[in-house]
Amino acid sequence: MQRTFLQPVHGAPHPKGLSTSMNKTMASATHAVADIPAGATLAVGGFGLSGVPDTLIQALHEQGADDLEVVSNNCGVDGRGLGILLASGRISRVTGSYVGENKEFARQYLSGELEVELVPQGTPAERLRSGGTGIPAFYTPAGVGTQVATGGLPWRYAPDGTIALASPPKETRDFDGRTHVLEHAITTDYALVRAWRGDHHGNLVFHRAAANFNPLAAMAGRITVAEVEDLVEPGELAAGHVQVPGIFVQRVVQLSPAQAADKPIEKRTVRSR
Repeated sequence: MQRTFLQPVHGAPHPKGLSTSMNKTMASATHAVADIPAGATLAVGGFGLSGVPDTLIQALHEQGADDLEVVSNNCGVDGRGLGILLASGRISRVTGSYVGENKEFARQYLSGELEVELVPQGTPAERLRSGGTGIPAFYTPAGVGTQVATGGLPWRYAPDGTIALASPPKETRDFDGRTHVLEHAITTDYALVRAWRGDHHGNLVFHRAAANFNPLAAMAGRITVAEVEDLVEPGELAAGHVQVPGIFVQRVVQLSPAQAADKPIEKRTVRSR
């Protein structure tokens, strides 16, 4: 059965655009994630360590919700980003493109503790964007001729190393003589993103490569929470610079100067002098 994260945990309708107040600023990250329940689905922005909503992730870790199903390009690294939730056993399923440098991610997946749906990198990006724009599914050539389309990719291993759960085959269709595979849109209960600038209405601007998956995750979440490095008054952001309109964002958290400046580098390479 294809899992597409199309239903909220409690069956509530999609709240985009239905905020009762234009001022969406929350007192703290703790308040912003307080109602995220066990079993929630989350879209999380970031790529590697760039643009990761670390403060919100840390607040969620302290809040204690578990059995979380996460959609993100990767799952952080050991001790950073989503890797914090992963190491404490809070994540039960990941949809992403890259295991990366996270040894604990690889260990949990191969030992059967974690369900993982690995997909070509552009596919989750478009699945999130489609979810945010109301497109239920789309065809793409990415994955045709592989187990992405034919099924059989290990989603979960058994403790003995055999495949306990495999991906199902997907519908394919030819367009102009080329085969495409059907991919379903993703919407999630919540989305956690990080923005460079934002205002009290939830309009967001991202800095260069830190945009990555953040705008797409923000669109896909039924309740989107944004941590913002520089929070400004409504009207201060030029309309043409806004990358995510406030209609997609329900909660805004202003970062402290120390939190805003905390931007680690995943790998630093220098040459010998």
